[in-house]
Amino acid sequence: MTEHFSADQFRAELVKIMPGYSWTVHRSSKEAVRLVATGIQSSGFNRLSTLRVERSRELDRPWYKVKSAGHGTRATFGTEIGDITLARALRCLQDHYLRRANEYASLAGRLQDGRVVVNAGAGA
Repeated sequence: MTEHFSADQFRAELVKIMPGYSWTVHRSSKEAVRLVATGIQSSGFNRLSTLRVERSRELDRPWYKVKSAGHGTRATFGTEIGDITLARALRCLQDHYLRRANEYASLAGRLQDGRVVVNAGAGA
């Protein structure tokens, strides 16, 4: 049995979990099997972040796909993550970005350490 999930219900779910974004739900039809929404964080006329959420039904249960883009209207979207709840999909996407940030910070630190050693040896 498939339950109907309206665009208004989808918007309410998005605002409840991610109130820091201004949401637009893109309606495809009255009885949409798939709903897509775009959330925007901005400061004045500057777009800081874009979050795209898709809700569909797979194996008779909801499935959410989320992805985000950085600064500007033409920023490319990063990794797409899917899960059975919106909260879990968003948490997985955030965890993915944090892992990547740690990985890059570690690599940058190794380069910095190498530069300090080289500079210290050159001055002797």
